[in-house]
Amino acid sequence: MFYNPQYLIFMAPAFLLMLLTSWYVKSAYRKWNQVQARCHLTGSEAAQRLISRGGLFGIQIQAVAGNLTDNYDPRTKILHLSQDVAQNSSVAAIAVAAHELGHAQQDAEGYFPLRFRAALVPMVNFGSYLGWILVMIGLFLSYAGMALGINIAWLGVLIFAGGALFALATLPVELNASSRAHRLLTETGIILGPDEEHGVKTVLNAAALTYVAALVTAVLQLLYYASMVGGLGRRRR
Repeated sequence: MFYNPQYLIFMAPAFLLMLLTSWYVKSAYRKWNQVQARCHLTGSEAAQRLISRGGLFGIQIQAVAGNLTDNYDPRTKILHLSQDVAQNSSVAAIAVAAHELGHAQQDAEGYFPLRFRAALVPMVNFGSYLGWILVMIGLFLSYAGMALGINIAWLGVLIFAGGALFALATLPVELNASSRAHRLLTETGIILGPDEEHGVKTVLNAAALTYVAALVTAVLQLLYYASMVGGLGRRRR
């Protein structure tokens, strides 16, 4: 009952896009992680300089395990940097650290898209499970001959749409953080020369593609569920 070959029709392009994006991000990061920045600052040192220059007082820097697990937590005002970024003085490490500080700058300014995305988090965390459950319950009831099942399934699709909305809200936040990172690095003179600027842009643009791929995946998944429920509804009529 729950297997539908159309799933591959909808999701295969998304899976391929995610694989290609992941390869490109890792390739770009690996390339520019081998190029040492002329400023000789590690990612942690560059972040500290940007915090001081940007007046982002109260932000702490902490190491976090993993690879490319860097993030900024607006609740605790802590910038988490992976060890490779924190301890490396490469162009890639500095670009990643500056990107996360772009989020800190957004937080300090009360940047609306960031606040909007944060407000969606509870709904998305809850809806990602509830939406799928309601779709399955609705389909089960519909197959059992209960007309109410279609309505429940559509409610699940509507709730599941929160994931696509979150992915859409994330995209401008991340693009803006990358733009801020580039501006911060150039204005403070941490990156020197057109080659380093090109490297920073390459790393930041590659990272942005992951959010584009996430949005495409979320939309295609939503369309799959909508198609499945809509098709069932038409057959019942």
